[in-house]
Amino acid sequence: MSKIRIFALGGLNENGKNMYVIEVDKSIFVFDCGLKYAHDGMLGVDYVIPNMDYLKQNRKRIKGVFLTHGHDSNMGAISDLVKNIPEVNVYATKFTMEIVRSYLEEDGIVSKNLKEIRPHSKIDFGQGVSLFPISVTHSIPDAVCFVLYTKDGAICYTGDFVFDSSSKNAYATDIGKLAYVGKQGVLCLLAESIYSEKAGFTAPNNRVSSFIRDVLQKSDGRVIATVLQAHVCRIQEIFNEVMKTKRKIVLMGHSLQQMVQKALSLGYLTIDPSRIGDLTNLEDRDVVVLISDEKEKPFANLERVVNGFDKFIKLKDSDTIFITEPSYDGIEKRLASIIDLIAMKGVNVVNLSSKYLLYHASSEDLMMMISLMKPKYYFPVKGEYRHQYKNAEIAEAAGIPKENILLKQNGDVVTFVKGKLVESFDKVFVDDILIDGNRGNDVGELVLKDREMLGENGIVIVSGTLSKRTKQLVHDVDVVTRGFIYVKENFDVIQEARKISTEVLLENIDEENKRVDYTAIKNEIRERLGNYFHDATGSKPMIITVVQEV
Repeated sequence: MSKIRIFALGGLNENGKNMYVIEVDKSIFVFDCGLKYAHDGMLGVDYVIPNMDYLKQNRKRIKGVFLTHGHDSNMGAISDLVKNIPEVNVYATKFTMEIVRSYLEEDGIVSKNLKEIRPHSKIDFGQGVSLFPISVTHSIPDAVCFVLYTKDGAICYTGDFVFDSSSKNAYATDIGKLAYVGKQGVLCLLAESIYSEKAGFTAPNNRVSSFIRDVLQKSDGRVIATVLQAHVCRIQEIFNEVMKTKRKIVLMGHSLQQMVQKALSLGYLTIDPSRIGDLTNLEDRDVVVLISDEKEKPFANLERVVNGFDKFIKLKDSDTIFITEPSYDGIEKRLASIIDLIAMKGVNVVNLSSKYLLYHASSEDLMMMISLMKPKYYFPVKGEYRHQYKNAEIAEAAGIPKENILLKQNGDVVTFVKGKLVESFDKVFVDDILIDGNRGNDVGELVLKDREMLGENGIVIVSGTLSKRTKQLVHDVDVVTRGFIYVKENFDVIQEARKISTEVLLENIDEENKRVDYTAIKNEIRERLGNYFHDATGSKPMIITVVQEV
């Protein structure tokens, strides 16, 4: 019999940053390794990844990282993990692994531990522990859920899924395999929660071909369409409808071009390559231009086009901008801002109707998964807490006892001993790592607070120059401001700031012993000037003091 611990390093009470850990005795299995986009309050931050200290501290016990599919919310932090733990084994299906390789190559990381797996092919880890991937339907090919077999029963992590009978080949769900696992006995089921509040099945509301067809028919000029580059199913739908017209498609951006070419070469996209144009077709009246975003804020590339900063695309009055993905939690405000900006340019914009859904499990999909797997315990994951709570209600309605439904936050540990849930107050340290640019280092909350202060109140730099020999002031103290006040209209404020700063400098110079207390100068200037600025202007800018000797 085993001791099993399950917890999340990310993904609970949030959208994205999915990373779930299952420990079977001394072995660690990590499922997904995602990121999430930064919100507007994270000034300058590009994206957020989980804190991986626990994995680094227990690196020798990790059997592998198992990726369900190739979306950033589930594997976007893989480069950061491999950089920190180079020896870790990464398991993924064929198309997901292609994306992993491209990410590692882009970040200059070499790994010899990439293990390509096939759905429905068992991976044995010994001592009665094995892993079994099962095909599920999502908006990207080769998506899988994982079943971890232990001596005390199976633990299943669904990843992202829907039940859609129209999905074929690399998009199809193997319902038979799911039912077979359920008959063998599932100890715990970890199921996504993002669409738990939506009634019914997600399908057929995830299919948008008719909407795309309507946009193409009603648009006389160019159509500039935004896509999520890893939503290969949506790209196929766009190509299918374009093939029925005389239009060509131009793919903008190296990453999108690379993704489409890989999908084509592997047979995951079925299109006529002759209908893919190049930059010479950008000015064609009937062209369809696809643009996408990478690990940036949503719509960053579209915003660059709308603002006129793109070197290839200049908007025309006859253009139609088509946003092909429905809005989701966290981007509504940004999407509304972008649409307003487009409207100001006098360009037509079409936003996919909210009745269309992404490829996530709605309430009936979740009920069906529970019915197939028949778990003893149910662990809602992936989504904000209200989504997890609704998922728990669905499980209770499906017949799972309330005491067997596990509502947790990141870091909370669920413990099973000999197949039974035991009361546990264990917690694992979790945190957000804020990534700005390509350095891969945590920006940190203090930096964000500094940026917030700079953005709200500006900065004041006080500089003074002393004689190295006499320790006396060589020049008058200078006060420079940026983003604080308009100097020409507040000359008296600047003069008073110079006076206060000069007084502090002189008070902390010991001319007799030729000593200067630089720490006291910086602290007192910050305190006295800060209080003065607050009284005089109502603002408290960041104050930096520079004292040098010549």
